Amino acid sequence: MAIRRRIDPVEGRNALEMWVAHAHTDAVPADRATLATAVRFTLEELADRAEGNSVEVRVPPFGVTQCIPGPRHTRGTPPNVVETSAQVWLEIVTGATDFSAALAEGRVDASGTRADIGDFVPLYTREELEGRR
Repeated sequence: MAIRRRIDPVEGRNALEMWVAHAHTDAVPADRATLATAVRFTLEELADRAEGNSVEVRVPPFGVTQCIPGPRHTRGTPPNVVETSAQVWLEIVTGATDFSAALAEGRVDASGTRADIGDFVPLYTREELEGRR
């Protein structure tokens, strides 16, 4: 079953490309709207590529998604949770930071036996995102 997208994929990809352009230069950081759109788009993309309900990925205050095949969580605190900041999340999904390295550095909180999403990220490479510009 396909996920229901709230972020237009073209707008989301554009926001992510803009974030990458800002993140890898000395330019000022991308604005909050761009950051929010990029985070939400990549959460939807993860849910689409790793469809399931066994892990909850949280990027406060911008979004949350459930992904990864396995037992479905329905009530209370999920047993498998990954949580990080927007900045770290976008670094992970663009390959600028490795998931396991961010976890080891304490930049990602992960709990539960299924909370290692390292096999599913990065979603894009920096070259792939910069290649369209």
